[in-house]
Amino acid sequence: MNESIKRIAIPDEVVMNKIYVIRGVKVMLDRDLAELYGVETKYLKRQVKRNMVRFPEDFMFELTGQEFQDWRSQFVTSNNDKKGLRYAPYAFTEDGVAQLSTVLNSERAIKVNIQIIRLFSKMRRIALTHSDILQKLEELKRNDIEQDKKIELIFEYLNQFEKVKHEELKFKNRTRIGFKPGQ
Repeated sequence: MNESIKRIAIPDEVVMNKIYVIRGVKVMLDRDLAELYGVETKYLKRQVKRNMVRFPEDFMFELTGQEFQDWRSQFVTSNNDKKGLRYAPYAFTEDGVAQLSTVLNSERAIKVNIQIIRLFSKMRRIALTHSDILQKLEELKRNDIEQDKKIELIFEYLNQFEKVKHEELKFKNRTRIGFKPGQ
């Protein structure tokens, strides 16, 4: 059994290259999942259609015509590859990928599913870490802006103080007029 696990292991980079952001959600397409599971796309789609109740809209959705066109235009496809692109693919969210293991019962599908779910979780943790860093940077930026305002205020006070000192010096050195005692 340990030997079969080694043979099924797919590099994380291969799986990550098959994750797209569509409608603001990270998804995997049916054709890519079928390839990873070692089944035909039509078999995967057939199993999903037979079990549609297991796949609500937040688990899986079919790309609209425009989304499909946009997605296709991002890739140069050969004639052989276009064969699999005649119909708009299903896009599976992380939850949808997890649900696929209930309709695809092969050992390979289950193991690949576990790997994909772990990768999605890893990506979420990384995104949270990045989010924390971005939040701290924003806080530093806000503090920096507040510090800039305080520094500007200090310079404004210094300028006012300088003006008052200059006025006092002018007043002290003015030419005096009128009666001068001792003359």
